[in-house]
Amino acid sequence: MKVGIIGCGAIGRKRALALGSHELVIAIDTSLERAREVARLKKCSAVSTDYEDALKNNEIDLILISTTNEFLAKITLAAVTAGKHVLVEKPAGRTPEELIPIIEAAKRNNVFVKVGFNHRYHPALLKAKQLVDSGVVGPLMFIRGRYGHGGRLGYEKEWRAIPQKSGGGELLDQGVHLIDLSRWFLGELDVAEGFAHTYFWEMPVDDNAFLMLKSPNDQIAWLHVSCTEWKNMFSFEIYGKKGKLQIEGLGGSYGVERLYLYKMLPMMGPPETTIWEYPFPDNSWHLELNEFIRSIEMHKEPEGNIRDAKTVLDIVKTVYDACNFKVNV
Repeated sequence: MKVGIIGCGAIGRKRALALGSHELVIAIDTSLERAREVARLKKCSAVSTDYEDALKNNEIDLILISTTNEFLAKITLAAVTAGKHVLVEKPAGRTPEELIPIIEAAKRNNVFVKVGFNHRYHPALLKAKQLVDSGVVGPLMFIRGRYGHGGRLGYEKEWRAIPQKSGGGELLDQGVHLIDLSRWFLGELDVAEGFAHTYFWEMPVDDNAFLMLKSPNDQIAWLHVSCTEWKNMFSFEIYGKKGKLQIEGLGGSYGVERLYLYKMLPMMGPPETTIWEYPFPDNSWHLELNEFIRSIEMHKEPEGNIRDAKTVLDIVKTVYDACNFKVNV
């Protein structure tokens, strides 16, 4: 594939490093120096500050978009209209309404849009999905997920704290990953209860959100996301009728990634326990891109696509509307 990257910050850099043998044709950022830094990673000479330069390039098959939230949907719509496949970072837009014209344009132009739900490709979560699908823990009952970080000095003044730029706070940031993972394991979910609030940071977006999502079969996902966690953490527990899977950590500042399988014994009591540990570098970005490219080659809708993102944003919007968080986009 011949690829263009639009947005060359930390995530754009990760995407460039995950390209493998695919060719980076152009790197684009509002900062020409950031664009040059990413271009150098893949020995690419073409850089620009105008994203149209990627859309007009007939060589390019795939656009990777990793800008701030207010530009994600706008650039994605322009890219699919230009006939490009797109991998856009989560949340893909600030509101579900921003994604509707993208869905329509992608279908009209016969291209695919994948959203950056890279947590699906972490090794502990991939292994957990394999175990669930194999029936090891039996029919699922409910999920409990927690995800959080502690912010940093000046966090309340960054772009994520400005509703018009971000679209929301912690629920739209880390929350969309937990919602997506819950849907991946349980299927369709609706909001049973939800609450988003600002407890600590002096900003007009939420720093904590609490959700109870429910499936048509009364399976529950009980989720909490926080940027007052102080110590970075990720915890995702999947409860079945024959056992439990527990994922802790994501590597780096979130701690070593581990998967625990607690398998119920016939006499119950203490479970049979198996632990997998994944201390190596995060390969989720590479796996996600490769799966998307295989989907394009097979001409089939990818997992974690733009429709999935809209459903996630519908859930976010339901909670924000109930808590009177308004975004003027």
